[in-house]
Amino acid sequence: MSFSRRFLFTAAAIGFPAIRIGRGSPNEKFRVACMGVRGRAGHLMRGFAELPEVDLVTLCDVDSRLFPQAVADVAQRQKKRPATVQDFRRVLDDKSIDVLCVGTPDHWHAIPTILACQAGKHVYVEKPCSHNVREGQAMLAAARKYKKAVQVGIQTRSARHFIEALDYIRSGKIGKVILAKGWETARQKPVPPVADGAVPDGVDYDIWLGPAPKRPFNQNRFHGSWRWFFDYGTGDLGNDGVHRIDYARRGLAAGFEARGQKLPDWPKAVSANGGKFFFDDAQEWPDTLTVTWDYPGATLMYELRIWTPNTMESHEEGAAIYGSDGYVVITNETWRAHDARGSVVKRGESSKETEHDPGHKRNLLACIRDGKAPACDIAIGHIASSLCHIGNIAWRVDRKLHWDAVNERFAGDEEANRYLGRSYRPPWVLPKV
Repeated sequence: MSFSRRFLFTAAAIGFPAIRIGRGSPNEKFRVACMGVRGRAGHLMRGFAELPEVDLVTLCDVDSRLFPQAVADVAQRQKKRPATVQDFRRVLDDKSIDVLCVGTPDHWHAIPTILACQAGKHVYVEKPCSHNVREGQAMLAAARKYKKAVQVGIQTRSARHFIEALDYIRSGKIGKVILAKGWETARQKPVPPVADGAVPDGVDYDIWLGPAPKRPFNQNRFHGSWRWFFDYGTGDLGNDGVHRIDYARRGLAAGFEARGQKLPDWPKAVSANGGKFFFDDAQEWPDTLTVTWDYPGATLMYELRIWTPNTMESHEEGAAIYGSDGYVVITNETWRAHDARGSVVKRGESSKETEHDPGHKRNLLACIRDGKAPACDIAIGHIASSLCHIGNIAWRVDRKLHWDAVNERFAGDEEANRYLGRSYRPPWVLPKV
């Protein structure tokens, strides 16, 4: 039994201990702290502040220049001003905080999640849940050891139209499902090179770097564009791809269920082709990439073109699940089924802003109360994120790699296995679990 499957079994068998929120009545609000306040983190911050069952008590960010607007945004929504800190360890010291929301860059997902579990807090962590495979394993181990709910921010796991689409595939109406494909064709902006500069006033740059190597401050590697660099991000495969790959794989699994079979958690092999063919700029990750994951009797694919004006299946991003008698197209907010002639025979939709995002947060809170695993429990998020990681690794070593699902490593390829983890800059090392 593989590392992830052991922990999936544990969650199903014992669940999480239901807790009484607050210091008194079980009807008191969840006390939440948000780590990160701009970009996607800002969206999460505002979303938690809008939930009536939440008291957003603390904001944490290395850039203190962002606090005035962030505090105002929260106060407008919950009529109470949150406290602010630059060092997330002060949040961990506060025993009254129930939930830590981690909306930081990818390289800062694992350490605070593990430390929060050790400090007795539940976690909402953005996708991909980790910067590499080894971090995901450690996060999963921490959640299980300390019996904490960890929800990964793949919001489509809480989306109504996905349930409808997967039920349709399970009905067998598209026949034998053999191939699922996700894609991203939304055009991104270039990242022109800029010179290194002084650290802005109010920024704790050492904490921002965290486990990453020490480098001079460069605006390209900071707000907004950090994701395009190896040290901090996982490229667009980990950025947008993790969503589309997850629901493509779920569609493939539903097709297997339609014929009484189970899709394995992990593929047998992975291969990737692509490179930086369009943007002549400072980015390190590819702008053009195709990844193929081989499963027994089926194929999962992903196509990334972040320079093109063209869509696939009339959508910039999405996934298609292909069967012998038709196919299903799923996007962030819609789904539609086609018959063998290509005609649309059924469709549905649900709203990301009013359903998925708030529903995913509420799902975590409900699971904390009930002692259940969340919709995108860390075991699920670890596999979804790791598919992106091993796809990126196949691109970096430029060859097909065979995956050992039991030990979660590549078979007979030590060069590829070195990319499963990273070197950590003390004192920001991966905590022992």
